[in-house]
Amino acid sequence: MADTTFDVLALGRLGVDVYPLQDGPLEQVTSFGKYLGGSAANVTVAAAKHGRHPALISGVGNDPFGNYLRQELARLGVDPRYVRTDETLKTPVTFCAIHGADDFPLYFYREPSAPDLQIRPEELDLDAVRDAKILWFTATGLSEVPSLDTHTEALRHRTAARAADANVGHTVFDLDYRAMFWESPAQAHTRIDAALDHATVAVGNREECQIAVGETEPLRAADALLERGVEIAIVKQGPKGVLAKTADETVEVPPHFVEVVNGLGSGDAFGGALCHGLLSGWDLTRILRFCNVAGAIVATRRECSTAMPTTEEIEAVLKEEGH
Repeated sequence: MADTTFDVLALGRLGVDVYPLQDGPLEQVTSFGKYLGGSAANVTVAAAKHGRHPALISGVGNDPFGNYLRQELARLGVDPRYVRTDETLKTPVTFCAIHGADDFPLYFYREPSAPDLQIRPEELDLDAVRDAKILWFTATGLSEVPSLDTHTEALRHRTAARAADANVGHTVFDLDYRAMFWESPAQAHTRIDAALDHATVAVGNREECQIAVGETEPLRAADALLERGVEIAIVKQGPKGVLAKTADETVEVPPHFVEVVNGLGSGDAFGGALCHGLLSGWDLTRILRFCNVAGAIVATRRECSTAMPTTEEIEAVLKEEGH
């Protein structure tokens, strides 16, 4: 049982990212770097860089890569107590190729399944789920049983707690749609739609909003998310910046332009920054500016988890911009 209240408790993907140390086709790459990876894991690492106390609910295999990930989570400031060990499945590995400023294909090795999708409802620490200041989950965790059942249990418990106590914090839904994890877009829509009942914040890009609510135009997508009951809808627009909408206000912030080295991980940096901004009680404009710069900084670096910026790095950029 939890003996602490986590600032951020995330459920989701954890694995080893193997990134090339040269650009170009993987067939021609001769050396690689090994890093902690997985969207939910990266978000917790990003939150830790802002001085927050995060934990991750996930899984690894009983192998050296699993040992590495536990050690790396702890080293990067994330509590690994809820990372279970699967005795049958191997720790997943993901390869990335860097082909240019906007071409970063990923190759997932997660067959027949991954340990992070095998977490069972009875393994949840429901006290930690209830008490976390932010509960973060992703659409990928809904793609397979028993992870789907585990997410459903966690979300129902969190929603019930929030109904009884208005001080229970945000439940953030990272729409994070990746087609290779799903049988079909229709299956993804059905499960994402059901999970939206439990989210207070939803964040995704235009493609992810299309799967979630059938809209790609940012304002219509945000409105559709609000109609589903979320309190804050955030739609990433790529080179057009980011839009956020609540029942009372609409905020749009332009992007922070940089020379991109590797665009992967930018969304996770955005997520960790979003958690920090929400916990700090900032207004939406300040949150979105902070998040945009966080993502942009990571895009200038080759790796993801170890590239997450500190609060001071982001604030320095914002100061240069006059914010």
